[in-house]
Amino acid sequence: MTPDAIRALLEEVAQGRRTPDAALLALKELPFQDLGFAKVDHHRALRLGVPEVIFGQGKAPDHLAAIARAIVDRGHDLLVTRVDAAQAEAVLAAVPAAHHEPRARTITLRREARPTPPDPVLVVAAGTSDLPVAEEARVTAEACGSRVETLYDVGVAGIHRLLAHTQVLRRAGVVVVVAGMEGALPSVVGGLIDRPVIAVPTSVGYGAAFGGLAALLGMLNSCAPGLTVVNIDNGFGAGYAAARINALGLTR
Repeated sequence: MTPDAIRALLEEVAQGRRTPDAALLALKELPFQDLGFAKVDHHRALRLGVPEVIFGQGKAPDHLAAIARAIVDRGHDLLVTRVDAAQAEAVLAAVPAAHHEPRARTITLRREARPTPPDPVLVVAAGTSDLPVAEEARVTAEACGSRVETLYDVGVAGIHRLLAHTQVLRRAGVVVVVAGMEGALPSVVGGLIDRPVIAVPTSVGYGAAFGGLAALLGMLNSCAPGLTVVNIDNGFGAGYAAARINALGLTR
């Protein structure tokens, strides 16, 4: 339940259009809804400004669909991450209006109007192998209310591709940089602009990349001041953080 929905409910009681008992029933499952196998946090939108996000990986398709339906039935936006084809089919059957993006492995449905920060979040990807993670970051930042621009395939093996778009980098409110292998791209971007840069290591690379560990360590040891690093392949975490930083000017 959103702040606007609670305000409308209280106004209905004050105006005599809804009884206190009916309002109490509506508020009964405000903190969370117990589905037996999951407890859906309907209070999260009030606390954080964004409804509960569902991490799909490992969940049974029917469970995932039921959780998604519960969130949508309360009028919330829907964001599901790390979904496979079977899970997506189940969720779309339960929530036909939702949108599945296979490359990002996400499902979304926008229900709530929210103010949009004037500056975009920019998602930068080193190579096209990094796009599933980059697209997860893009979808997440959009779901959290930011306008998003993308700049893909601009890794350090051809640094001129990045330098040709310095104006795009400088007009962003926050920049998310996604890279695998040696993970050098976030340091380069962090040395070019005065905006927050969030680095996302990916598990892309040959043996000594160690499933993204080499990129993670390279980013954590960056000499670019202020670089923030999230977990390996965590496009969701980067997109969520970027959108929250980008929205700070709206909440002051």
